[in-house]
Amino acid sequence: MADRSAPSCHLRLEWVYGYRGHQCRNNLYYTAAKEIVYFVAGVGVVYSPREHRQKFYLGHQDDIISLALHPERVLVATGQVGKEPYICVWDSYTVQTVSVLKDVHTHGIACLAFDLDGQRLVSVGLDSKNTVCVWDWRKGKLLSMAPGHTDRIFDISWDLYQPNKLVSCGVKHIKFWSLCGNSLTPKRGVFGKTGDLQTILCLACARDEVTYSGALNGDIYVWKGINLVRTIQGAHAAGIFSMNACEEGFATGGRDGCVRLWDLNFKPITVIDLRETDQGYKGLSVRSVCWRGDHILVGTQDSEIFEIVVHERNKPFLIMQGHCEGELWALAVHPTKPLAMTGSDDRSVRIWSLIDHALIARCNMEEPIRCAAVSTDGIHLALGMKDGSFTVLRVRDMTEVVHIKDRKEAIHELKYSPDGNFLAVGSNDSSVDIYGVVQRYKKVGECIGSLSFITHMDWSSDSKYIQTNDGNGKRLFYRMPNGKEVTNKEELKGVQWASWTCVSGVEVNGIWPKYSDINDINSVDANFIGQVMVTADDYGIVKLFRYPCLRKGAKFKKYLGHSAHVTNVRWSHDHQWVVSIGGADHSVFQWKFVPDRKLKDSLHIAPQESLVDSNSDESDSDQSDVPELDSEIEQETQITYRRQVYKEDLPQLKEQCKEKRKSAASKRRERAPGNSIRLHFVHGGYDCRSNLFYTQTGEIVYHVAAVGVVYNRQQNTQRFYLGHDDDILCLAIHPLKDYVATGQVGRDSSIHIWDTETIKPLSVLKGYHQYGVCAVDFSADGKRLASVGIDDNHTIVLWDWKKGEKLSAVRGSKDKIFVVKINPYMPEKLITVGIKHLKFWRRAGGGLIGRKGCIGAMGRADTMMCAVYGWTEEMAFSGTSTGDVCIWRDVFLIKTVKAHDGPVFSMHALEKGFVTGGKDGVVALWDDTFERCLKTYAIKRAALAPGSKGLLLEDNPSIRAISLGHGHILVGTKNGEILEVDKSGPVTLLVQGHMEGEVWGLATHPHLPICATVSDDKTLRIWDLSPSHCMLAVRKLKKGGRCCCFSPDGKALAVGLNDGSFLIVNADTLEDLVSFQHRKDIISEIRFSPGAGKYLAVASCDNFVDIYNVMSSKRVGICKGASSYITHLDWDVRGKLLQVNTGAKEQLFFEAPRGKKQTIPTLEVEKIGWASWTSVLGSCCEGIWPIIGEVTDVTASCLTSDSKVLATGDDFGFVKLFRYPAKGKFGKFKRYVAHSTHVTNVRWTYDDSLLVTVGGADTSLMLWTYEVEGHRDSRQCDSEESDLDSEEDGGYDSDVTRENEINYTIKALSTNIRPMFGIKPHLQQKEPTLDERPPVSRALPQPEKLQTNNVGKKKRPIEDLILELVFGYRGKDCRNNVHYLNDGADVIYHTASIGILYNVATGSQSFYQEHNDDILCLTVNQHPKFTNIVATGQVGDSADMSATAPSIHVWDAMNKQTLSVLRCYHSKGVCSVSFSATGKLLLSVGLDPEHTITIWKWQEGAKIASRAGHNQRIFVAEFRPDSDTQFVSVGVKHVRFWTLAGRALLSKKGLLSSIEDARMQTMLSVAFGANNLTFTGTISGDVCVWKDHVLIRIVAKAHNGPVFTMYTTLRDGLIVTGGKERPSKEGGAVKLWDQELKRCRAFRLETGQITDCVRSVCRGKGKILVGTRNAEIIEVGEKNAACNILINGHMDGPIWGLATHPSRDFFLSAAEDGTVRLWDIAEKKMLNKVSLGHAARTVCYSPEGDMVAIGMKNGEFIILLVTSLKIWGKKRDRRSAIQDIRFSPDSRYLAVGSSENAVDFYDLTLGPTLNRVSYCKDIPSFVIQMDFSADSCYLQVSTGSYKRQVYEVPSGKQLVDQAVIDKITWATWTSVLGDEVIGIWSRHAEKADVNCACVSHSGINLVTGDDFGMVKLFDFPCPEKFAKHKRFLGHSAHLTNIRFTSGDRYVVSAGGDDCSLFIWKCVHMPH
Repeated sequence: MADRSAPSCHLRLEWVYGYRGHQCRNNLYYTAAKEIVYFVAGVGVVYSPREHRQKFYLGHQDDIISLALHPERVLVATGQVGKEPYICVWDSYTVQTVSVLKDVHTHGIACLAFDLDGQRLVSVGLDSKNTVCVWDWRKGKLLSMAPGHTDRIFDISWDLYQPNKLVSCGVKHIKFWSLCGNSLTPKRGVFGKTGDLQTILCLACARDEVTYSGALNGDIYVWKGINLVRTIQGAHAAGIFSMNACEEGFATGGRDGCVRLWDLNFKPITVIDLRETDQGYKGLSVRSVCWRGDHILVGTQDSEIFEIVVHERNKPFLIMQGHCEGELWALAVHPTKPLAMTGSDDRSVRIWSLIDHALIARCNMEEPIRCAAVSTDGIHLALGMKDGSFTVLRVRDMTEVVHIKDRKEAIHELKYSPDGNFLAVGSNDSSVDIYGVVQRYKKVGECIGSLSFITHMDWSSDSKYIQTNDGNGKRLFYRMPNGKEVTNKEELKGVQWASWTCVSGVEVNGIWPKYSDINDINSVDANFIGQVMVTADDYGIVKLFRYPCLRKGAKFKKYLGHSAHVTNVRWSHDHQWVVSIGGADHSVFQWKFVPDRKLKDSLHIAPQESLVDSNSDESDSDQSDVPELDSEIEQETQITYRRQVYKEDLPQLKEQCKEKRKSAASKRRERAPGNSIRLHFVHGGYDCRSNLFYTQTGEIVYHVAAVGVVYNRQQNTQRFYLGHDDDILCLAIHPLKDYVATGQVGRDSSIHIWDTETIKPLSVLKGYHQYGVCAVDFSADGKRLASVGIDDNHTIVLWDWKKGEKLSAVRGSKDKIFVVKINPYMPEKLITVGIKHLKFWRRAGGGLIGRKGCIGAMGRADTMMCAVYGWTEEMAFSGTSTGDVCIWRDVFLIKTVKAHDGPVFSMHALEKGFVTGGKDGVVALWDDTFERCLKTYAIKRAALAPGSKGLLLEDNPSIRAISLGHGHILVGTKNGEILEVDKSGPVTLLVQGHMEGEVWGLATHPHLPICATVSDDKTLRIWDLSPSHCMLAVRKLKKGGRCCCFSPDGKALAVGLNDGSFLIVNADTLEDLVSFQHRKDIISEIRFSPGAGKYLAVASCDNFVDIYNVMSSKRVGICKGASSYITHLDWDVRGKLLQVNTGAKEQLFFEAPRGKKQTIPTLEVEKIGWASWTSVLGSCCEGIWPIIGEVTDVTASCLTSDSKVLATGDDFGFVKLFRYPAKGKFGKFKRYVAHSTHVTNVRWTYDDSLLVTVGGADTSLMLWTYEVEGHRDSRQCDSEESDLDSEEDGGYDSDVTRENEINYTIKALSTNIRPMFGIKPHLQQKEPTLDERPPVSRALPQPEKLQTNNVGKKKRPIEDLILELVFGYRGKDCRNNVHYLNDGADVIYHTASIGILYNVATGSQSFYQEHNDDILCLTVNQHPKFTNIVATGQVGDSADMSATAPSIHVWDAMNKQTLSVLRCYHSKGVCSVSFSATGKLLLSVGLDPEHTITIWKWQEGAKIASRAGHNQRIFVAEFRPDSDTQFVSVGVKHVRFWTLAGRALLSKKGLLSSIEDARMQTMLSVAFGANNLTFTGTISGDVCVWKDHVLIRIVAKAHNGPVFTMYTTLRDGLIVTGGKERPSKEGGAVKLWDQELKRCRAFRLETGQITDCVRSVCRGKGKILVGTRNAEIIEVGEKNAACNILINGHMDGPIWGLATHPSRDFFLSAAEDGTVRLWDIAEKKMLNKVSLGHAARTVCYSPEGDMVAIGMKNGEFIILLVTSLKIWGKKRDRRSAIQDIRFSPDSRYLAVGSSENAVDFYDLTLGPTLNRVSYCKDIPSFVIQMDFSADSCYLQVSTGSYKRQVYEVPSGKQLVDQAVIDKITWATWTSVLGDEVIGIWSRHAEKADVNCACVSHSGINLVTGDDFGMVKLFDFPCPEKFAKHKRFLGHSAHLTNIRFTSGDRYVVSAGGDDCSLFIWKCVHMPH
């Protein structure tokens, strides 16, 4: 019985005992049908309490740990653990999968929740970031993802009352999320003072933004918004694990074993303490509650499920029990009753009734139980314990009989003897003890043969022997009862075993795989009667084998369900059931055994759907051994398309070779040749199937190598799709026959869908197939495409190809899949066939669910080669490798028909019937049921019609492709022929090529347009290269050949063969003239000498060249001295000298005819005239070797007859043209892709009109026409330019360099702007002062800290600041960021992190403040449907989708609503955004090293496509104004023209074409014209004009400096340009041009600057809006050229100086740009500006406001009179910066603090001479702020060492008495130091500082500015650390100064990085 087939019987899961309560929560619910859904191990269970029945969902392949119920309560989502975990959404009624969500999470899925209408599902992963994902689960599409938290998340829920809001909670946090666009943005819950920060375990959302959550300490925390508002203390005594909301209220369950019900306002209704009920016990812990109506479900930690009826709440009903946590190993079955006994590490032993499916007894023991056995009479139950003891109980009442401990280690196995007299006990001490049952279990024997722990034992039927297995896999036998080992095998010959549970032994060899020595099978049990056995293994699989099974690797049936190891498995006493137990999942599974006789009636039991292939594929074929594979199929399965290096790897390889480039780049290299070649005709194509179709217009489409070919059979011409760069493996045609899909080889291989008429790509699909795509198919409606990859799993993907979206994917099979077909009637279904494989799939969300074809008793599973669907949706037909056609209905095979001898390779369905083609060379037509064969056509030479283009190589070639149309049958053969069969019989040959086998030999005729090829397919062929393009002659050879050559007169043809022989044949008839064999190895090259062709040189792979005299047919010389095989040879013109190249890269020279070796210096070699040049070595062609020469070889070259252009072929499949001679390394070239792998040979025809190339592996022969420069119409060139970017620099400009080199960092990483040192104030230790004695009431009250300018009688604190005005615009490093809105009424721009809408008429501003970091770019949507929609992109950190990741906000400029937030993968930031013509798409460019370009559907937040843009900075990318697919990017030495095709971005580099001296410069801006014109502005001031992607002219010096900005007006096409230039009479920095950039008008900006530098232009009605580098925004009238400056700002920062007027709403600012400016808040404008010629550092008003003091960076200070702006006095006593300057309150003194650690005092009453009266000594560091006391007697000084000191005025003495200091009243307070303001220093200030502060005039508030760019509002004084405050965002990093205006009406803050001034309105508390 050595049958290795699987048994024909079957197991069906009938019951699972248990419920997963440990480590899981909220996993138990009522469905709509009042059934109960939960999970155990890897099984979803639906239990009906009414019928006491279970249904199972088996779609997971590992432990399920999370579950959510859809709001309609029919669908369930479950998530599992595992390396690649997935989520299944399934129907609880049918237990079928509805959707699979995968490929995002890792480790496991911890929580799931549906939203209110059930459309979206949120999931949380177990990965280190606890990733949160939101899915459109029906489509299986990920909508958004974000890192959840740094620690575990326990629960997540949608807010059911607010759309797009979620709440999550977990370890020490709760987060409130909002979903907008593709971004999930969290806000952390603020615990505040209301409750302790602690772990939150569960939550429920209520209306009005209220959230209830259960905490670890048993309290319930109630949240409103993000704030904790109250707590319900002691709701439970310990952690609240579960909370469930229903119509009536909320139910909570906790670790204290209580369930509590609450009403809708969370007032308590009732409490149920389960510990106190009958079934309760100490330590009961509730993990899950569900409240519906009057029923409550409760799941506990210990795997019980209770059902409680509310009005009988003290009588809970126990409806499910299982073992608690701890491994479960012990299992025994009762010998006569349907009972199973289990014992576990939870120390309990339980007895289960297999009939009632219930627990009938349990008993707790002292020790964990590891094994069990029932005595033969069923009276005793023996239990083996983990501590080495064993206990015997009476089954009847579970009372103890004996307890014996003889061993130290665990007892793993015990068994009673069949006669009931003995009990054998096997322990981990490697021994078996025998006990006498009747003698009260006295020990009677011991077996000690094992060296390892005992794992299994069996008794013989006569109780005389036992066999044991141990941990070493040894099988031993012992005599009973004494325990002597039996060594003599003869003695055991006739022994019958009473049971078989051993895993080793000849009877069970088959349970082990063929080549494995692992012990992963834990248990076996044989059913002798049924001749089957079950096994349990470590992978959670229960398997059914035949018994006995003797040969290794037997087939089996397998059953999934257990999650991890299955520890034990047993048949019930009557073999009706199998019971299996899981170790880690501690669950008990009961399987019903269905014997094979029953199976006959149950054909309707469809095979279990599987989502994933489990570990054992081989198992599933039900037959023993598969028939031999057909040789052709064998060959097809063995072709691997793996490449050492893929084309995608080239850019990285080039990057790695950068050093080599640098050394080479110093030399000037030759330009690439001006001439070019174009693909003209291709011969070839053999190794794929079903890849040949008629198009709509009757042309024929197929593929060869990397080329899609459209062949016109009337004109015998071809057109080519050249979008692929490696072998195309499959082709499918759209049902309308106009588009085709082709799939190629690649590391991340792509599928192109292209139009056969225009040859343009419509969509490119990639990202899911590794190595290659081997099959594609369109759906009947043409909307979907299915594809199969050649990766190890043969992944199947279903696409929406127009959108480029992956809809679903699944691993197909381990073996090769040949064909995929989509069901024409139901596009959700498909079929795949392949090696031993036929599967029917249906789509489920993001996954596909497969069912194997069910063969039944009909036959055996065969290798299927092709498949089609029939005339109804359930009929399918497949062709097998044995020549049968199988007919399928649904998944069942209903009959087979013999169709061909040998494999059926191709099938095609017609309206009425089918056509098939096979290896036998026959085409057969069938009726529509495959009953009758209507007609057959044999492909024979006799049938060839006269119009054929070529010759048939043999009769009945193997047919690989068939297609019908236009009254013909189109046939493709394995021999590379394409034939057309007329319905009446004649056959026309259309195109042909070589068959399988590499093609190396190529020769062109000396004076005719013909060539010869010779190949490893053992044929020599002559081809006509003239327009008839056909094969003229063919001859079969005895061996393959590698080289051939025509004689100089063209009459003879020499051919070198692979066995070392060569022949010379007649070139016309191909008949032999002469043949020789002198060598054993391949002849690699053969050449006639020039002229008369007197000599023939024959080179071989055994390192020699033989020279023959052709006339005398004798060998006359041998060239020796090569150290490796010969690769190339060439004669000189005289026929006297041979040049030889070898595999060791030697270039050698030999003299003919004797073969003497010559050494010739390089210079001489160049002077020699060569008859031909096909060599690849030597100085003349040094440049042809690529940078990455290590991984690739140049295989061939050939020089044109005018010696100008050298063509080469290489291992990458590139054909390249170089200028000759190609001296110097890494020459420039033009390169062409059409061949897929190595190009083996290239030859020019005799007149250079064509280049002929042959491919090795792709066997194709390609003809290219040679196009000489100038003769070419300006057609698109197909060539890619050279490897290296041009070395010329792209030009230089300081502004461009700054923009390019700015390093954008996020604010959170800011460091301090001042070089402070020392210990921060909040970390300094305070010395206790004398004042800290208890206060005495008699003491005088402390004086005011601050003199208050009477702000009214009652002081009102300030409660809020509202942004009112901003002076600033980011023009210095951002561009194209000022736009008109509303017909020019409003202007939109940005500075810092805010978007500003400025009303031109009123000057008022409104702000968009949602960005959390600096905005870098801004654009406006021009489409009328989206008026006033703005997109802004910001700086960010790494692209991890967290809150600090870069993002783009799309918002409405009028109401400031955010419409979408797009978190992007542009790490560092977004530097350019642009809307498409319809306004629906948004294009963004990143600052990441790849400068990624991304396209978004911004309304959905969906990323459509993304691709690396350029290795250097891209400045701008813009959509063409009329397009949604075309856009252009410009940057450093870069301009690229892009097309969006589906989800792919295809691009072409700008071609500098033949405009003289055009060089690629740095491009800065872009504009567009009609007819595909593009204009790009350059760094030199020129504008380049491009047509498509070719440069057609240059507008020289459009500006004198860089053209920074261009704007295309949509309504009239006029173009505005802005640049950098000095104003002159004729020139201006802004110009308005016509549509073609031919005429222009210049505008001067009257700004008074020496150079105008325009950064942004925009054109409205009659006006041009200009943003400048100097932070001005100017409106220029087109008619009168009048300039109106709308907005001013400082152009360079930081703005250090800030002073507010003592009585009016004016203020002064002083900045690094050398200006002091006066601003009027009421008028919203700049009143005046003084240029000082030096950077200013500080500014101050005198107390009356009549004078201004200004401190400069160079140490000078100036005093101006306000009225006249005249200088009153100036002085320079210091050499370093003045940091602060102050007038004393009595106007007498001026204090000047500097970086020289000094404060100087000047007496102003002495007049403008400004002589220093004294200065302060001992200042520890530079001065940062100074304040006078109200009485002008003291000055407080804050310094750079975090110390504040007080000095007397004017003496400059330091005041040290703290008591005096504490009594001083200060006139102002701007210090950031001092005990009064210790609270302003935050915890996060390790690297960053608080830079400035100001106390309000009322003396009760304080504002500060810090390095993080935050303005904070505190109470004053704030002596407590980390004081409470409000924060206001908007500035970039580093606030430098901040002040209150008079009357505390406004706060003015000055920015460091953003050079902007923010004016905040103060909101005072009401009285």
